[in-house]
Amino acid sequence: MGRLVPQLLGSIPRRGRGADARRCHPPHDLLPDRVPLSLSRPPEGRRVKLEVLTIGTELLLGHTVDTNAAELGRALAAAGAEIVRRTTVPDRPDVIRAAVAEALDRTGFVITTGGLGPTRDDMTKTVVAELLDKRLVLDERLLAAVVERFQRMGRPMPAINRTQAQVPEGAVVLPNPRGTAPGLWVEDGRGRVVVLLPGVPREMRGLLVEHVLPRLVERQGPDARRVVQSRTVRTTGVSESALAERVGDIEAEIAPLTLAYLPSVEGVDLRVTAWALEPAEAEQRIAAAVERLRIAADGHAYGTDNADLAAVVLETLRRGRHRLGVAESCTGGMIAERITAIPGASDTFIGGVVAYADVIKTAALKVPLETLEAHGAVSEETVRAMADGTQRLFSVDCTIAVTGIAGPGGGTPEKPVGTVWLAARVHTTTRAVKRVFPGDRDEIRRRAAQAGLDLLRRLVVEP
Repeated sequence: MGRLVPQLLGSIPRRGRGADARRCHPPHDLLPDRVPLSLSRPPEGRRVKLEVLTIGTELLLGHTVDTNAAELGRALAAAGAEIVRRTTVPDRPDVIRAAVAEALDRTGFVITTGGLGPTRDDMTKTVVAELLDKRLVLDERLLAAVVERFQRMGRPMPAINRTQAQVPEGAVVLPNPRGTAPGLWVEDGRGRVVVLLPGVPREMRGLLVEHVLPRLVERQGPDARRVVQSRTVRTTGVSESALAERVGDIEAEIAPLTLAYLPSVEGVDLRVTAWALEPAEAEQRIAAAVERLRIAADGHAYGTDNADLAAVVLETLRRGRHRLGVAESCTGGMIAERITAIPGASDTFIGGVVAYADVIKTAALKVPLETLEAHGAVSEETVRAMADGTQRLFSVDCTIAVTGIAGPGGGTPEKPVGTVWLAARVHTTTRAVKRVFPGDRDEIRRRAAQAGLDLLRRLVVEP
């Protein structure tokens, strides 16, 4: 078990906010980065079935994105638990009681987050104690720890915080050095379990890794372990449905491996997961599946796992001893920002121009005025001239140029919002493509930056 807990810790994403956070994060922040490559898991029949209950009115009102649920889901599944349901309820004792009771009837094991603070709307502990017919008793050691925590901050403990030292009779206290609300592991006479965790993300995460996961693994038994591997094939420039058509046959053939489609603004990730008795077996099975998926993606796959397209492009250019310059209009420097975020980019990336106004296109990039007048700023002719002018300006052999209409205004029936022309140039070869991207202004610009990078990648790799 000592080897397992660090692996589970690595499985929990470090970004995002949880049930007690006070600002929202976009949905892509909830997407997990990667499941660790070796985790214990019991065979079928030995897995603990459980439910997750997140508590907080702010979650239902959309004021807070509940990333705690995502962290719990990934870590618990990696530990071998079967999560059969996840429920979110408001800070209402009647609703909390009903949700916990129903979950216990279904699985006999519930993990809750939120509602453990000292204020009037923190009622989880009281509700669970009443439901399991247990008295709340004062834990003197816990009270002393709360008092000491306030003393370290140079403040007296408010009387209201005394309630945080009250625990259901017979409960196992899970110490929380990161806050004043401890976690609780409560069992009733029928062997049913309710685990209460605070909603503050770092507090929840610490208690989960240090106390809950080891107990969960122990509950399943040391002889009930298998390993899981999960790998990701990263693609761009292809829709989820089109990608599914390409890899559909493979998806059926690689069973019982599972395949998940994870779309985002920048592309679609294919995450394949394999379970096996031994790590080597899982690795072999998943490696074969990843290679088949990469080939089936037909050029749209640019890397695996945490690969970043800008880093892939930069390394490809570096190997070929290329030098890069960029010209951006609607993306406003996004491509240059992504490239310069990579350490060591200066050995390949020379510079960029944000040619937002037509006067900059003509003055800096030498785009002919007659080209702009005849075809407009958003056109194949203009973007080709931008790519050519960038090559001359920076004395480089590779360039990317982007011009488009990001909206929300500026569109026409012939050139609607989302219309983007992109060009990539390598030596004397220029490839230009037109795209009409969906989404709001930010999404269109991000899609365009990704498409510009990918256009150059494909021109270098597949001239």
